[in-house]
Amino acid sequence: MFTGLVEAVGTVISLESRGEQARLTLELPFASELKPGDSVAINGCCLTVAELSVAGVSFDLLAQTLKVTSLGGLSACSKVNLERAMMVGDRFGGHFVQGHVDATGKITRLETSGQDHIVAVSLPPEIHQLCVDKGSLAIDGISLTIAELTEDEAVFWITPHTWEFTHLHASRIGQAVNLEADMLAKYVAKLVSARLPGSSTLPS
Repeated sequence: MFTGLVEAVGTVISLESRGEQARLTLELPFASELKPGDSVAINGCCLTVAELSVAGVSFDLLAQTLKVTSLGGLSACSKVNLERAMMVGDRFGGHFVQGHVDATGKITRLETSGQDHIVAVSLPPEIHQLCVDKGSLAIDGISLTIAELTEDEAVFWITPHTWEFTHLHASRIGQAVNLEADMLAKYVAKLVSARLPGSSTLPS
């Protein structure tokens, strides 16, 4: 479980194709604190540490991960958001983030407003229906509040701190981003759909 509060930014060393899979190796500021099997959210995607070496920290990407996330588009020197799994007893400052990417969107607008920044992201229909104004949405693992919801995108106002301490300051229009809808919204949608006419049972 994660909170969507980015802990640090890492740098891609390499993305090595291994048939339908791949191995992602990163330079991480907290590499010395990790061990094989630990969970780290990379741009909002929960990955398991596969190997620690002087070259960096490596993670194996499955075919499904490459299919549903934007990680396959990374290249050497790309910046990525990092968050280690939360510990029991930690202060919970973001929202419930599982690190299970639901879909990808694209950055459609980047603007500056005083000290703040405005970022708009396109949303596929299945994600849009789970979003509400002032609700939560994880963008590349960042817990963000939706300032405005249009017919096909979400608009966010980014504070200077979030802009500086995540990879957003290096983002560009057209960049693919990982989306994870609010977990509670997904459960509610599932329960409501099970109560529609013709269905009398709760989901299994």
